[in-house]
Amino acid sequence: MIERRDVFQAIADPTRRIIIQKLLRGPLNLAGIGEDFGISRQAIAKHIKVLNECGMISVTQKGREQFCEARLSQLDEVADWVAASRKLWSQRFEKLDKFLEETKKQNI
Repeated sequence: MIERRDVFQAIADPTRRIIIQKLLRGPLNLAGIGEDFGISRQAIAKHIKVLNECGMISVTQKGREQFCEARLSQLDEVADWVAASRKLWSQRFEKLDKFLEETKKQNI
């Protein structure tokens, strides 16, 4: 069974979020991405695989090196979800505020 990956899975892990931030400055090879992490190159490669499968980065082969570049259009999905959730919860809290005000007036 092939596991379906999405942008939410990509950004769920702090290491992957840091990798995305590093790639915002421009393309990097795996060694460049792995700097500053206390994990193996193999572990970095696994994170890169997830990000690539989610469409958050593209990986190109140049000679013996693999270079990664950020593809952030997928974050629009996250922004849309956050906006919709914020709207939903704002509406719910407004209803709750009205209910509490009405309840308070009835008890006075």
